[in-house]
Amino acid sequence: MPTLIGHHSVKDKDHWLASLRRKEFFGLIGVTNIREFVDPKNPTHVAVMMDVPDMEEFHALMGTPAASEAMAHDGVLPESLVVLVEA
Repeated sequence: MPTLIGHHSVKDKDHWLASLRRKEFFGLIGVTNIREFVDPKNPTHVAVMMDVPDMEEFHALMGTPAASEAMAHDGVLPESLVVLVEA
């Protein structure tokens, strides 16, 4: 199961950290072990690390309106999103 890191900017770090939406959203495709990170020098720059059972399913899910809705709910600036996959 590949591990993925996604980093991006958010409008409000505290709101993003408190949100349960990402675990609910990624849970739809069996993503586990979601961990959140915050850049201590720039608290609007955050990251998630997670174990993704199916990368094709992940990419398909990320292309849906539900993904845009979840990111908007969490205050994610989608244009800043970068996804890295464990090599």
